[in-house]
Amino acid sequence: MNEEVRLTAWVRGRVQGVGFRWYTRAKALELGGLSGFALNLDDGRVQVVAEGARGSCEGLLEWLRDGDTPGRVDGVTEIWATPRGGYDGFAIR
Repeated sequence: MNEEVRLTAWVRGRVQGVGFRWYTRAKALELGGLSGFALNLDDGRVQVVAEGARGSCEGLLEWLRDGDTPGRVDGVTEIWATPRGGYDGFAIR
């Protein structure tokens, strides 16, 4: 079963000022069917919210942890929830 889910992930490391949000958006679009956003936080992390099929969200999370991302990822913390909706595509904020 590939139910619809909401993934919220906080990515730590050198992930600001290196195009990380742009690449995250590109990966979300490549996986297809995901909506949400990538946002720089004041503490140096990037927050990623993605809604869509569980398999696509899991693919994005795997890429955030182990993929060919710009910068350097030191760790990712995630939570899973029910989708809230309201996103028009995948945005960089």
